[in-house]
Order: sequence, then C-alpha cells, then structure tokens
Amino acid sequence: MVEPKKQIAFVVDLNKCMGCHTCSIACKTLWTNDKGMDHMWWMKVNTMPGRGYPRDWETMGGGYDGAGNLNLGKQPKTEDYGKAMEFNYEEVFFGGGNGKRAHLAPRESPGWGPNWDEDIATGEYPNAYFFYMPRLCNHCSSPACAQACPYGAIQKREEDGVVFIADQEKCESCPEPLCMKGCPYKEIYMNPVRNVAQKCNGCLPRMEREVAPACVRQCPGRCIWVGFLDDPDSPVHKLVEEWKVALPLHSEFGTKPNVFYIPPLSPPRLNNEGDIDATQPRLPVEYLRSLFGPEVDGVLSRLKGEIEKKRKKEESKIMDVLIAARWQELLGPFVKDPSEAR
Repeated sequence: MVEPKKQIAFVVDLNKCMGCHTCSIACKTLWTNDKGMDHMWWMKVNTMPGRGYPRDWETMGGGYDGAGNLNLGKQPKTEDYGKAMEFNYEEVFFGGGNGKRAHLAPRESPGWGPNWDEDIATGEYPNAYFFYMPRLCNHCSSPACAQACPYGAIQKREEDGVVFIADQEKCESCPEPLCMKGCPYKEIYMNPVRNVAQKCNGCLPRMEREVAPACVRQCPGRCIWVGFLDDPDSPVHKLVEEWKVALPLHSEFGTKPNVFYIPPLSPPRLNNEGDIDATQPRLPVEYLRSLFGPEVDGVLSRLKGEIEKKRKKEESKIMDVLIAARWQELLGPFVKDPSEAR
C-alpha cells in the first residue's frame, strides 16, 4: 500500500450534529443518484445506539486481528439495506377521487432503511438517550478493503490518502466482492446493475478544484471539519494530534481510520421524581468506550474543562475551534465556492 504524502481527514463533532441529514442528501444527489445505487448512502446519519446502516454492520466483521492479519467478515445482504421504496403516486396524484381516500405510502415495507431506527431512544424513563452519528468512508491508513481486493482495483492516493476504486474494469471481473467482507465499517456497496463495487470517493473532483466535500460544505450545524492531518495549522490536526479530543470509531478494527469524532457530552440523570442527579451521566460512559475506546474518559473530562473556561470568560482555543464562528474554518484548504470552480 502506497504511503501518501499527506492524509486527508475529517472531524465530526457529535455534540453539534442535529440529525438533519443535509450531508446525506448532498452526497446522495451528487454521487449516488443513478441506476443500481438506490441503496447506497455514502454519507448517512445513524441514531446511536442503534443497528445502523447497513443493519448490524458493527457485528459483521472485517478489518484486522491483533496480529495484523486480514479478517474477512460478512457481506451485507439486500435485506440489511432494505429494498428501494416504490410509492403509490399514480393512485394518490392521478387517481381522480382516490386521492381523497388514499395517502402516500410505500407499496410494500422495505424491511429496513438508512433511518429505520431514527430517534429511537435507549434506556428507561426518565433517562432515555440517543445521539446522531454521521458515517462515511474512513479513508483508512490501512484500508482492509484494498488489501482484500484480489485484483488491486482499490488504491490509496499518494497525493492525499483518499481510498478509491481506481480500476472499474478489474472490479467488474471480480467473482466475489471480497472488499465488502474486508471493510469492517461496511462502506463498500455493490451496484447490481453495473456489477461493480462503489464507495465514497472523498469528493475528489471537488477537492481537486479546491472545493470542500459536499457533506462538509452543506452541513448547517457546522459539525464537520476537513483538512490534512499533516498540516499543523489545520483544525483537524489540532483536534486529533495536538489536543487529542477527536477519536476514531472502533479503532480495534485495526484499519487506522481517518474520520474522527468529538464524543457526545451527556446531560445528567434524573431520579424518579424528576430531580437532577449530577453524580451520573445519562449517556453511559461504558457505551462510549465501546465506540471510541478507553481514551474517551479523558476526552470528555477535557471538553467539560474547556467549556467551564468559556463560562468563566477564560481563553479556550479548543472551544474556539469547536464553536466555529466562521464557517470557512471548517473547509480546510478547500475554500473555493462551488460556483467558482473550473
């Protein structure tokens, strides 16, 4: 695997994601709005804890074991994505009087979908909880998808570390999508019409024109940063490498992912009378450890300390970056307006 000259990376602040799915729709309309791509959501926003998309992806295996050996997990099935929904448009819109008696609905249940368990909380009253997690290809430093591909069709770009499918012809000749089994995040999709694997390309055509990826540019919550890990002036570098408040998801998979998360802070628990119990968080730290590892305890403590500094009118460089008063700071070196790209 090529060693890139620099590595593109994303930081997502889970405290600012409001589950609006603007990033998902921006990506969908730009990249996966073609035949055979109905089930593809290269960027999706999962409700956590939840079964996610594809369904139960966290338990499907893949990645590397402790000795660095490749593990081939399961390939998601059609029902794990859910069937593309067909609606009764003819009946409602062109059915004469039927429109007054029928409502718009799928012709059949898809069984699952990218937002199937959205906003479904975990826990017991009055301490139910959930949070949103945007997910995209991690453009890993040790991409298991590329190692699993027997034809070398998946490569890591030397220029920026983007993992992409470089040779579609080689991909078409593959009898079995081992890349899907190798990726533990299940961010590889099979196009049944073209018989090729497809995945997030990091918005390469945009970045090559100095335009930020669509998911970053369109986020109204200012919760996604893009930049190079190697750039000491980049907010991404500072949050990940210098201040160490952004953590990878499931680092135990061994792929060295380059999408990092600011873990969610938790409101306090309530007792049965509705009074605040400030001694315990509502969101179990054990669950956050299962996602981000034991380092999450220190990160949460550090974030709370930085927030307290701001409340006391003290300086906090970390909070200044996370607040992102200027949205251009999220774009890294990709500051050009899309309308100006040539």
